[in-house]
Amino acid sequence: MPKLLTSLLALSLCAPLFAQSQPAPASSTQITTAVTVLNKDGKFVPNLTKSDFTLTDDGHPTAISSFAPASTDPLTMGILVQTSTGQSASLDSERTAANVFLDHMVTPPQQRAFLIQFGGEVDLLSDVSADKAHLQKALGQVGTPQVHDTAADQSGSGGARLDSGGSTLYDAIYLASGEVMKKQPPRKVLIVLSDGVDRGSKTSLFSAIEAAQRANTAVYAIYIKGEDEKEQRKNNAGIPGQRRGGIGFPGGGYPGTGPGWPGGSGGGNPNPSRPTEGSRMDGRKILAQICRETGGYLYESGKKNSLDNIFSTLAGELKSQYMIGFTPTTKQEGGYHRIVITPKNNDLTVQARQGYYSGNED
Repeated sequence: MPKLLTSLLALSLCAPLFAQSQPAPASSTQITTAVTVLNKDGKFVPNLTKSDFTLTDDGHPTAISSFAPASTDPLTMGILVQTSTGQSASLDSERTAANVFLDHMVTPPQQRAFLIQFGGEVDLLSDVSADKAHLQKALGQVGTPQVHDTAADQSGSGGARLDSGGSTLYDAIYLASGEVMKKQPPRKVLIVLSDGVDRGSKTSLFSAIEAAQRANTAVYAIYIKGEDEKEQRKNNAGIPGQRRGGIGFPGGGYPGTGPGWPGGSGGGNPNPSRPTEGSRMDGRKILAQICRETGGYLYESGKKNSLDNIFSTLAGELKSQYMIGFTPTTKQEGGYHRIVITPKNNDLTVQARQGYYSGNED
């Protein structure tokens, strides 16, 4: 059994989260980002070149120095599955769909994956691997209580912990990004299956997003209504099938947020909107925010959009992306730098991460 991620959380949170935010000199390091391009019908667009785009870095026009289909680059995928009580009814279908996805996408040695489950605890079920049999075995453990070597168990009682009903979503993203993804090659995605409502994380939503941004990791989420939310949301409209303008896509979702939150080191919106403290958080909007800020996309699972269809669409996107690279031409101050990639054809739409942290690129 790989070392549990929960044993790393205390160490991670004891260190200053923003220790790398001091001023830095100009850097010749190339910044890279995966880019999805869609037409008016929401279809992926092939056969583009770097001359089809413009790029600005902190508002400064910047030359694109490298451009290639992303399918030629190594890809690391992390699948994060919420296993708290309200999600138990969907775990079988999640395991089945994720297994088909990994069987299709994992191709040694270029494409690899790892697996995390999170409920009241965060468990690393499989470290990064290209061994499909190993990953399948780890998927079979999803929903099974794991042994936690915590201070409470050091008296010798030990044993597996039952799920407390929590949902440590932010801790899972924070640890997957900072402890696993940060060490991987530049192209990497997290796929989160969750209702989006965090219950009990030690870290915050904003720190989780920043950790993914610093690790150059796009978060894709599959929103799965929890049993306790279905009654509350039964009269709500679902997410449109078209990607353009949908939740999680640039221009849609949870407006008013950006890097530079209080306590962070970014240079974005100084007055971001936050979920109302003490009120019931809208998990779908939370997931949309995470996806948008990291360059990913939010799907909603339901009768009209099965998990199989979602994973198939996601596989198609990952195979259709481009990798765009550029070298910053201005002096790099510590903190967050916003990038905007714009297609010259107004009928096309770009989905990509919105910025990067200087001094933290792979």
